[in-house]
This record gives sequence, structure tokens and C-alpha cells, in this order.
Amino acid sequence: MSKKRKFKLLFKDRIGIVFDITKLIIAHRLNIVCMEVEQKNGYALVSIEIDFGDTDIGTQDLLKIFATLPGIEDQAELKRLPQERRERWFRTLFDGMSEGIVSVNAEGMVNTVNSVACRILNLPYEDLLNTHVSELSPKNNLLMECVQKKVPVSRRKTVVTSTGRVEFYGSAKPINNSQGEFVGAVLLMKDLKEVKAMVDAVLTPIDVNFDDFIGESRAITNLISFARKIAELDTIISITGESGTGKELFAKAIHFESGRTGPFIPINCAALPESLIESELFGYVDGAFTGAKKKGKPGLFEAARNGTIFLDEIGDMPLGPQAKILRVLQDGFVRRIGGVEEIPVNARVITATNKNLADMVEAGDFREDLFYRINVLTIQIPPLRERMADIPLLVGTFLKQFNQRLQKEEQTISQKALDKLYNYSWPGNVRELQNAIERASILSDSCEITAEALHLSAAPVCGTEQCPRSPVPKTDKPLKDMVGKFEMRILLDALNSTKSIRKAAKQLGLSHTALMRRIKKYQLRNEDNAIPWEPPVQQQSPW
Repeated sequence: MSKKRKFKLLFKDRIGIVFDITKLIIAHRLNIVCMEVEQKNGYALVSIEIDFGDTDIGTQDLLKIFATLPGIEDQAELKRLPQERRERWFRTLFDGMSEGIVSVNAEGMVNTVNSVACRILNLPYEDLLNTHVSELSPKNNLLMECVQKKVPVSRRKTVVTSTGRVEFYGSAKPINNSQGEFVGAVLLMKDLKEVKAMVDAVLTPIDVNFDDFIGESRAITNLISFARKIAELDTIISITGESGTGKELFAKAIHFESGRTGPFIPINCAALPESLIESELFGYVDGAFTGAKKKGKPGLFEAARNGTIFLDEIGDMPLGPQAKILRVLQDGFVRRIGGVEEIPVNARVITATNKNLADMVEAGDFREDLFYRINVLTIQIPPLRERMADIPLLVGTFLKQFNQRLQKEEQTISQKALDKLYNYSWPGNVRELQNAIERASILSDSCEITAEALHLSAAPVCGTEQCPRSPVPKTDKPLKDMVGKFEMRILLDALNSTKSIRKAAKQLGLSHTALMRRIKKYQLRNEDNAIPWEPPVQQQSPW
């Protein structure tokens, strides 16, 4: 009966170590199972496994024999060889992955399998390892098909095991060596229950913050700066602006910046029937009305505890519910329909409207006391026609998003198309621009969005004083270059209209460091630290 032992031998590195060890082992009629040499810092560490066979040599005897080797510094018995430790680590790594992994060699024999694959196939590790791929269930399995055809194979599969039916998504790929020769295949399996959980997580709306807003115009940067300052306050905020300017996104960003732990609950006041407004906002008790749920129902003000309640289109709320909203805002309590208990609410209130509430108060369509109650901190989001300088940035971002989603080649926009965007009144604001770019991206087969591909619904206001003209020159260069040149012009204007870089940064709504980075990026220069600032020598004018 053979006996195997493992040893480590440390030598001062020299030529012929392996030869000397091999010669010594053979002389004592022992067998080398495996040997590994690691060279480091002038030393050679030899890990070796010896089969003693039927000899009478023991472990201590062999250590004494090793001590006769020239240049040996140390020797000891090992529990595991480095190779075994690596294999154990890889096995632990594979078992820790969320996908099932099965690999086979060129002959179709399973050489790797992890615990997830064992669980999906409901077979122990020992029954899968060194099994031919044809013996796996089902017989027409993906790995077998990949080995036979030597091409990638992916699809949904079902396995019936002793514990029931398991559905998974499998993806098998051939493995080729550096010479392009087929040496095996690997199968990745994902339980469909986990896939569904991942999809649900991806589709769940993520938090919106101010970094998500696109634009470097002064109107937007000043607005964001103001919103950051008031985000942590408990004061009511009123957001006004035309439809499509991003009022709800701004409210979500304020909620995110506030650090509140509760939910963000949006309510479209225009979409709620008047008969349901009270029950939805304030809740009701058991038996409050016909059809009421047993045990009652909490209202949205209660549900928004420690969070934010967003009253969108508050200008469309009927006068009756307006009075009850006012009471909640003043007292900080709600009373469910049919109840007598005063329930405290701890929700930050943000309102939004695209209407002129002051005119509505004068016309008697909005309560004056509620108007003054919500009109404490007001944020007026500018329409797109007042921030036309942001159009290239918005277009570039939208195109990138749509190209990734549609898996299309990266698209740019032509100068004539940009002119068309600049000469349009944008009644639908950023939302309309986003829809227009998405439509053009889908319908255009070219890598460049042309003016003909842009379909704008409302009439442009060209030829009038109100028509904003394009500040971007006519050029055939890509959007990225045009945006860069446009930004360079803005930087030069700011630097040449102020007395210092710090003042220019303040005018642009940037930090001093951010402006310095842009100056370095565009290689802007001012000889002897004097105005005027100029573009690089090769670009004396950005236009």
C-alpha cells in the first residue's frame, strides 16, 4: 500500500536544484508524484509530493535525506501543496458565485462544477465531476450542443429533478486556446427566479439627485445651488414652471438631498376625482362609508411619514379639499374620514403647478390663505427657450441614452438639425426635446441625425425677435466638438468680462477648481496674466 507525503524545501537559488532532488529521490527508490518550484528574493521554494511505495523509509528519515542536498536552508512536511490551495480557492470562488457553472474538456468530460449548478441540477458534486456531458439531464442539454457544434448556445431551459421542476436561463460558450484550438466549453446557469428578482430591481425607480440634471446655463446652476441650500429645511417648497420642465424630477432631487428616510409620494391633484381626494389623502376608518375596507385605510399623508409628499398640479385641486389641505399644513395633523383621532404627520410638503396661482386667487379659483401658506420658498424652473445654451448637452445625453437602449451605433446631430432645434419655441420644453430626439434616433438609419429626421409638432417662431438664434456655428463636426467649442466661448466670455478667475468661476456657477480644470482642458491662455484670455494658438478663434 503506497504512502504519500508532501514537503517544502527551501534553497538558496542555484542551477541544478531540481536535478539534485530528482537524483536523490531515485537513489532511494522513491517516486515523485508532483513538484513545483517558486523563485523569490534569491531563494527557491520547492513543494514536492513523494510516494514512499513499499520502502521502509519514514517521514523523518526522508527529512534527514533532504538535509544532505547542497544549499538547502529549511525543510518541513506540508498538509497541502500550493496547487491544492489554489484549486481550493478557485472552488470556493466558484461556489460563491450566483450563477451555476459547469465546464467540460474537449472530450466532453465535466472538470469543473460549482455548488449552484449542483443545486439547480439536484446532483452531488461527486456525481457530476468526471461525468460525460451526454449523461447530464436533459439529454439535449446546452453544454452538449455547444460541444458538438462548437458555437455559443443560449436559451431558457427546464430541468425535472427529484425535488421538482427547475427553470433556468443557460448560456454555453466554447473555449479555445491561444492557437484557436477547441479545448472545452463552459455553461453558466441562472435560476429564473433570481433573474426575475434582478429585473424587478432594475425596473424599480432609483433616486434622482441634482447631479442628474443636464445643463450648465446660469439659470439652471443657480437654481440647483438654491435648491441644495433649502433641501434640508422642513419648510414647504413650491415649484412652478411650464409643463415638461422637470418639476417632479426637481422635487425628487430635493427629497434625496434632504436625507429623509421616508418615501417620496407623488400625488397628481388633477388626476384624482374630487370624491376620492379626501379618502386618498387623509384615509378613513372602518365603516366610514359604503365600500370602505375593514379596519380602515391610512391616507397618503400618513404613508409619507418621515418622507416627502409631492402635491403636483395643486392648482387643479377643487376649493373644498384645498381647505382641508390648509388645515393639515397649519396643524400638522390629519383626521381620517369618519374618525375623531388627530394623527400627527411628519412629511415634508412640496407643491408644483404650471399655472399662475396669484391670478387664480384673484379670480377666486384658488384659496388665498392656502396660496400664502405654500408660497414660502418658491423655485421657478425656466422653460427651455430661456436656456437654449443647454440644448447641445441635452441632445448629446439623450442620444447616448437612446443609442445604448436601442443598441445602435453612436449617433451625432447635424448642424442644420441643431439650427432647427434652436429656431423652435419648445412649448413642451425638455420633455418635448427628449421625445423628439428619441423619435429621430429610432427613425434614422444614419449615424447622423439630420434636420429632416426631426419632427417637431408646434410651429417654430423663426423670423421674429423672440426666435433664439443658434449660437453654434455652421459646421460638419460632431456634436462633441461643437459642444466643446461652445463651452470654450462661454469660458472666454466669462474670463474676459471679470477681473479674476475666481470671479469668473462665481459668474459661471462653478468652483474655482472646476474652472481651472476647464482652462487646462481647452489650453486657454492670457499672456503675462493680462486680459484678454485667448484660445490655443492653433485655435485663435473658437468660431
